[in-house]
Amino acid sequence: MRELVVEADGGSRGNPGPAGYGAVVLDPATGETLAEAAGYIGVATNNVAEYKGLIAGLRAALDLAPDATVRVRMDSKLVVEQMSGRWKIKHPDMKPLAAEAARAFPADRVSYEWIPRERNKHADRLANEAMDAGKRGEQWSPRDTSAARNAATLPPEGPPGDAKAGAARARAALTTAATPPPTTGAAPEGPAVPAVGNRSAGRNGWAQPPVPGTGLQDPPAAEPAPAPALAGPAPTGPAPDMAAPATFVLLRHGETALTPEKRFSGSGGSDPELSEAGRRQAAAVADALAARGTVQHVVSSPLARCRQTAEAVAARLGLDVVVEPGLRETDFGAWEGLTFAEVRARYPEDMDAWLASPKAAPTGGGESFATVARRVASARDRLAAAHAGRTVLLVSHVTPIKTLVRLALGAPPESLFKMELSAASLSAVAYYADGNASVRLLNDTSHLRR
Repeated sequence: MRELVVEADGGSRGNPGPAGYGAVVLDPATGETLAEAAGYIGVATNNVAEYKGLIAGLRAALDLAPDATVRVRMDSKLVVEQMSGRWKIKHPDMKPLAAEAARAFPADRVSYEWIPRERNKHADRLANEAMDAGKRGEQWSPRDTSAARNAATLPPEGPPGDAKAGAARARAALTTAATPPPTTGAAPEGPAVPAVGNRSAGRNGWAQPPVPGTGLQDPPAAEPAPAPALAGPAPTGPAPDMAAPATFVLLRHGETALTPEKRFSGSGGSDPELSEAGRRQAAAVADALAARGTVQHVVSSPLARCRQTAEAVAARLGLDVVVEPGLRETDFGAWEGLTFAEVRARYPEDMDAWLASPKAAPTGGGESFATVARRVASARDRLAAAHAGRTVLLVSHVTPIKTLVRLALGAPPESLFKMELSAASLSAVAYYADGNASVRLLNDTSHLRR
């Protein structure tokens, strides 16, 4: 079941005095703003305005997802305690408002949490905007994002997902218009399993020296062929990067028997299954994702270690697993099953060429990272277009996940050597309709330490 967060506030300049309310609906996994509501209500007290904000927020949540659960966060102790049933409602003005709030969204799926005022700035800003509009004799209306829409239609300056593309200019346009940028958020983390494995920082016991100048041993990625914007032409509605994105929660599979031996393990080898440690990791991440309750679809690489990890999570969430071939790991050719040191000793020239260029393939007809990056980018575009506005778990491998992150950042291929990616770790990237992307999380393994 999907979860939404509602933050609400209200205020009165005089108490009683000119009053207004504000509310925002957020995606708890990404922090993304899904809806805003605000209004001027004439002369009223702070408490009345706060209840009005709560009602508006719950109604907005109902419009978005009537089957969701809602976590309300407010800095009004009075409203939180009264709606939680811990304080009696004595004031005659409050009783009908509390009853209206209880009807606005099924009460058994709403919980309440008090937060400090400084953590409720978004809703507070909306309430003040509404009061300012009332002072001018107007009603509050959503901010004008036409400047952002115009900026988003400019040609991109880099590859798909480049941070310099449309949404960056859209946000700059909004800043020029004195409009704050959208809120951001994140997702959860794990130990180390590689396809060419990472050099973990001591904790995972990696002894293999890093590739010179990199500090990591995971394979690099390369530039994919240019791809179109994820959702076609710029829409005529709100600026595309301000709408709810397709959010990919990126889960690296759990450990296999090859993990502690630090061997190349791609899509051209033995296709190992999860080890006992890997199965425990899959169960742990399944519990963590179930607790968050935000994943709506599960997509997996076709390789056994990913499918087993994905199936453990999907079973816990009550979802099906869809296999996406584009998420498979690199084919390492003749290097499959060998350690980095063994490859260096047997195929030194091929190894040097592979480290020097993303277009070089491993010995024996494996895939270059340029090829892998194009494959991953194509899968990304298909999935983002199919799941706009939704949260999807992608269960994959070192190279595909790091490639997705690198492309989202607009970073060069060598940046992949500077990322840590542990087994059963979670990362997150949000993809907007204009082709831009935002990295929300990288290598979260907190669920493995509980």
